Amino acid sequence: MKLKLIITLSLITTFSFSQIKLEGVVKDSIGNPLELANVVAINQETNVLDSYGITTDEGKYKLSLNKNTSYKLQVSYIGMKTFEELIQTTTVDIDKNIVMAADNALDAVEITYEMPVTIKGDTLIYNADSFKNGTERKLEDILEKLPGVEINDDGQIEVEGQRVNKLMVDGKDFFDGDTKLAAKNIPSNAVDKVQVLKNFTEVAQLSSVTNNQDNYAINIKLKEGKKNFWFGNVTAGGGSAPDDPLYILQPKLFYYSPKYSINVLGDLNNLGEPALSRQDLRGFGGGFRSPSASSGTNLSLGNNSLGFLSTQNNRAQDIVNKMAASNFSYSPNKALDFSGFAIFNSNRVDMVELNSVKYTDPELGIPDEETIESTRQRSDVGLLKLTAAYKPNPDNQLEYDFLGRMTKESQDRNLASSVIGKTIQFEENSPYSINQNMKYYYTLNENNIFAFEALHLLQDEDPFYNAFLEDKTAYMNTAERLGLDDDQAGYDINQERRVKTNQLDAKVDYWNILNAKSNLNFTFGTILNRQDFDSNIFQVLDDESIFVPTPTINDGLSENDIKYNFSDIYLGVHYRLKLGIFTFTPGLSGHAYGNSNNQFGETYTDNFFRVLPDFETRIQFKKSESLTLRYNMRNQFTDVTTLARGIVLNSFNSIQIGNPRLENALTNNISLFYRSFNLFNYTNVYARVNYTNAIGQIRTLSNFDSVIRTNTFFNSEFADETFSSFGRIQRTFGKIRGSLRASFNYSKFNQVVQGSRSINENYRQSYTPEIRSNFREAPNFRVSYSYSVNDNKQGGRSTQFITHSPRFRFDAYIWKSFTFLTNFTYNSQSDPNGGSPQIFKMWDASLSYRKTKDSKWEYQIKGTNLLDTNSQIRNGNNNVSVFSTEYLIQPRFLTLRVRYEI
Repeated sequence: MKLKLIITLSLITTFSFSQIKLEGVVKDSIGNPLELANVVAINQETNVLDSYGITTDEGKYKLSLNKNTSYKLQVSYIGMKTFEELIQTTTVDIDKNIVMAADNALDAVEITYEMPVTIKGDTLIYNADSFKNGTERKLEDILEKLPGVEINDDGQIEVEGQRVNKLMVDGKDFFDGDTKLAAKNIPSNAVDKVQVLKNFTEVAQLSSVTNNQDNYAINIKLKEGKKNFWFGNVTAGGGSAPDDPLYILQPKLFYYSPKYSINVLGDLNNLGEPALSRQDLRGFGGGFRSPSASSGTNLSLGNNSLGFLSTQNNRAQDIVNKMAASNFSYSPNKALDFSGFAIFNSNRVDMVELNSVKYTDPELGIPDEETIESTRQRSDVGLLKLTAAYKPNPDNQLEYDFLGRMTKESQDRNLASSVIGKTIQFEENSPYSINQNMKYYYTLNENNIFAFEALHLLQDEDPFYNAFLEDKTAYMNTAERLGLDDDQAGYDINQERRVKTNQLDAKVDYWNILNAKSNLNFTFGTILNRQDFDSNIFQVLDDESIFVPTPTINDGLSENDIKYNFSDIYLGVHYRLKLGIFTFTPGLSGHAYGNSNNQFGETYTDNFFRVLPDFETRIQFKKSESLTLRYNMRNQFTDVTTLARGIVLNSFNSIQIGNPRLENALTNNISLFYRSFNLFNYTNVYARVNYTNAIGQIRTLSNFDSVIRTNTFFNSEFADETFSSFGRIQRTFGKIRGSLRASFNYSKFNQVVQGSRSINENYRQSYTPEIRSNFREAPNFRVSYSYSVNDNKQGGRSTQFITHSPRFRFDAYIWKSFTFLTNFTYNSQSDPNGGSPQIFKMWDASLSYRKTKDSKWEYQIKGTNLLDTNSQIRNGNNNVSVFSTEYLIQPRFLTLRVRYEI
């Protein structure tokens, strides 16, 4: 490792000191600086673009050039004659100012080379070929090389620190609401340009009256040879493993024309390489956004899924994935567009976990626990989205969206506990949901704009839980509390639940444009929500008869039949004012809330009125540099299951009893964002700071019987606080790009355990420096090192984990035919208070052969987990315990794959 580091540093040093700087100012004929002029330097010997730059608002440019080399300097600017001049570098830096002449004829200008990056208004355009070196196979391989663009740990695309929510191909939606499918599947050889659309809005009428600075979209422009033809690829392969044979089949087909597009994606493999994880599917909202998102009201609908672990090959022994997905768009005329997608995803996952839990407060009297758990998960998810958009003229726009989701999931769990003994558990759930969204935008005249948005959700969830405990002795106290029949061989506990949700979220907006610098926005909206929750606990006896227990706790209430109604009728007003570089947007909204839940013959109501203020100030220092301060007050409301008085079994060792008198929490939120993207010195900076103060937050009151927890809920009279900060700086030096990411998170909340109140504080911090190269001919590398600390403090006790994680990636394009890729990750997690560090190492590599860049056939041999690591250990802490989980993972896999380009 030391030798590799020395070689890498030597390459960087050699590269840096073998260059000189060419810099100066670009002006017009009367001396005015020209902003956003394109400056390129073309190596006369190799005929390759060696360096490029874009002038600042002061007309400054700077290029890094090789010493003792002949270049053609070319400068272009709209409306100006292209400037060209031959220059010869020596060993000293060069200062050169450039004066451009007007081109009144506006004849076509022949540009020898395309700029790698250009700016047109709020659109940043990357020329994909300028960043390729031959090792790229999919869109994400290109995106990772673009300044200011990142692929985060979840596979989603981020630009300047902001997640991209919409990705289009030639202006047509590609699986709206998610960018991972595009990044992982669109072939790199089809990409011509990557257009980053800042301040993006799909409604042109609102672009001048709303703040869209957090809205980023990406449009992929295809190469001309990919239009009006089917293109894509098919990958097939297999291999051997200790147990079952390995296989993979991934067809990816695309068709784009001016009128319609069709995309078809498929995936079938047992290699632990899912196209979509369950976490991805949960977040696949199809681009839906609640009309009340900025109203100041947060209403939770709860989460009644089975809580599956995200499918990933470093936490499971066996993973089988199937996916079929199709996306389409059709434009019969300029005014009408239809689009949509359908996805079916199926996962089969086998996991083995070894858990160790140590409780930090000895006064609680809770025994430490060791468990071994094997789990088999099955999940089938179907999604269907249909969209129609009608825009007969610039003043009218109508949209309708439909998103249906059906899921069938189940899991079997065998648990062996040092405290409870052996337990067999089974869970299943078959929920469905239907989302419908309608939007209409109408511009009466240049000073009056109207908008209507409505979202309707219909959702049905039916989780079922079963647990069979063989060791009656260890569970006897809890069994007595639940009222179970003790005269049985074991305890066979079951619970059926049903949660139905019917919600309407709608609003009407009116904008009055007072003048070029200010406008007024009035909003009238409502949220109407109805949730019904039913549950019942029963015991299956040895003779297979059904016994309904009567608990000795909770007033004997073991069933639930609750109807929960929530309403919010609100009126908001906002004033937007531009003064120079400042944009002020103060506002407030008045809310009339109505809450009621009916259960066990009683009705609990909570009706009140509240005014919620909000404020935003944006300072636009330059076109690509801004600072934004936001404040808002929000009301947070809980879901129906937290209000339910009857017992709810989250699991056999986690019992929940709701509180029908729970009230809302009130939060004050302050955030500060800074963004800067400087193409003059290739520096990208993003930083954010958030602070939240929550009053009346819903907290749990926990009581333990051995390791079995019973939770009830209450509104805390003490304020909870969270503070988080994140920063990233990225800078490019020639072909080397360095970055540093840092984050700090602090949270303080109040908890009651065994009748004793305590303050829990958690500190998390992480730092990740990274350096990477982007050579067109030479091999490339990516080296990063992450250092993180997780510190939990409670009642004078502290638990801490420190993680060190270096990563190394190397890719090389050899002899114009071979592509070699390798990734190595080392993870060490330790407890400073004692114990040996937990070490996890993962090494993957692949070698591909393609006769030429244009060859249709490619052959690849790929190895995953080449070190044959058996398990991964993850440590954590919370307010009552320190825990460690060891996951048995997939062994070493070697596969041979064939890829055919269509």
